Amino acid sequence: MKLTWYGQSAFKIEVAGASILMDPFLSGNPLWKKSWEGPAEGVTHVLLTHGHGDHVGDALEILKKTGAMLVANPEVCGYLGGQGVDQNNINQGNTGGTVDCGPFTTTFVQALHSSSYGDGIYMGNPCGLVLHFHDDKTLYHMGDTDIFSDMALVNELHEPKIGLVPVGDRFTMGGAVAALACRRYFKFDVAVPCHYATFGLLDQTPDKFVAGMEGSGVNVVVPGIGEAVTL
Repeated sequence: MKLTWYGQSAFKIEVAGASILMDPFLSGNPLWKKSWEGPAEGVTHVLLTHGHGDHVGDALEILKKTGAMLVANPEVCGYLGGQGVDQNNINQGNTGGTVDCGPFTTTFVQALHSSSYGDGIYMGNPCGLVLHFHDDKTLYHMGDTDIFSDMALVNELHEPKIGLVPVGDRFTMGGAVAALACRRYFKFDVAVPCHYATFGLLDQTPDKFVAGMEGSGVNVVVPGIGEAVTL
């Protein structure tokens, strides 16, 4: 599995048979500073955790350009479908459900956050997304969330080995709490911090998370912007 981070919660996941963009906030992203076209090249799937603008990002343009499969909750899918995304390319699901995405499945799990777009358009419940790959480790993109005790059930049911973890505080849990969540509820092999440094209101480094994970046995990977790492 190859993972590229573009800042905030935007990732590309490349595995056999799939090139997946998650929460593709690219244009207007102060950390990426480039267009969406490079990351979108060859994309087969676009997955969205919720409807905030810094997560929907360039999804509409990417989906129209590439014909990739959209995987998101019904409200996000309905909104983007109404903006011209091909209905044949929409694969919607909701909390507790699992959808078949070809080379992998996506399960929608709880996230403690909010979800609206633009001037308050309702975009359904926020989610975390668990990706079960046929020939690779299971990955859990937490989306935007605080710690919650039912993370224990996410681990029990899905046993994710790679965690994409928001650590920037203010709008999500901060680094120390995120480390507590990882240590208490999961048995990750790899944890990748995200949702920090993009804006001035957020923590500017993942240092609190890194410090909180010391001695856990988890490999904390902090990619540079646009850097592809093999997991």
